[in-house]
Amino acid sequence: MNEQTTHAIVAEGLIKRFGDTTALDGVDLAVRRGTVLGLLGPNGAGKTTAVRILATLLKPDAGRASVGGYDVVRDAHQVRRLIGLTGQYASVDETLTGIENLILIGRLLGLSRAEARGRGRELLAEFRLDDAANKPAKAYSGGMRRRLDLAASLVGRPQVLYLDEPTTGLDPRSRNEMWDIVRDLVSDGVTVLLTTQYLEEADLLAEEIVVIDHGRVIATGTPDELKSRVGAQTLAVRPKHAVDAPIVQSIVAQVAGRAPEAQGGLLTVPVTDPAVLPAVVRRLDEAEVPIGELALRGSSLDEVFLALTGHRAEDRTEDQNEPERIPA
Repeated sequence: MNEQTTHAIVAEGLIKRFGDTTALDGVDLAVRRGTVLGLLGPNGAGKTTAVRILATLLKPDAGRASVGGYDVVRDAHQVRRLIGLTGQYASVDETLTGIENLILIGRLLGLSRAEARGRGRELLAEFRLDDAANKPAKAYSGGMRRRLDLAASLVGRPQVLYLDEPTTGLDPRSRNEMWDIVRDLVSDGVTVLLTTQYLEEADLLAEEIVVIDHGRVIATGTPDELKSRVGAQTLAVRPKHAVDAPIVQSIVAQVAGRAPEAQGGLLTVPVTDPAVLPAVVRRLDEAEVPIGELALRGSSLDEVFLALTGHRAEDRTEDQNEPERIPA
């Protein structure tokens, strides 16, 4: 069985430049049919540029890519018939109602008015938006708009769906609802390429993850495989009193052999020797420092990203490395 049969998306050596900036520098991707691949990286890493190329919105300067066996440059029309796309920002028409937005998309895709209305009603019910079907989109909450935007990308029943940071700006409840929708789509056989900065999102949804930074793939694997690269475990220590943070940091650094990462009062450091934990406990007891939290646990994807890139996924702000917004 060849790669085109087993994979819905294949990209090899993608390069894209914007002036003097190289947004993609030889990116390879392979997404198995009926799975979620998480493309993980900070703003400006090249994620959106990769999505634009795979969605036929940009042509690569070098390399090749295919979707469903069709070349994204040579067979762009066929590729567009297979895909759906939801960008970082809801692209619905705020002056139209929910059902009018979906009918519009359906008509643009060649459906009859009756077919477009029927498909729109079906999706509104599936996304729990039927009660708001006749309300203008400007009256929708942020979570409702994102669900309507995703519904619009599914009007044509795509085989491959690109979700470019689909939960950006959503509250936790709306984010969980979007995750449930993605799981349902995959269970129905849809292939999903998910770009995200949220480590938890990639961990929960993706069977495989590609970490990209500065336009290059720096790691690939399942969430568990990537976590194992950092070290078997992570030591987490939180002093009971914030004033004790410097001495706790010093003790942990001495015992673990490297400076811990501090975030929100919690100190974390990857460790390979389980004897580090009792040694830290003894040193803290000798120093008479009360501890609010102390644990030895498996590494998180956030710690994986920090170890791979030297910064957390959310540390970099949007920059000139690539234009992040996908045009409607």
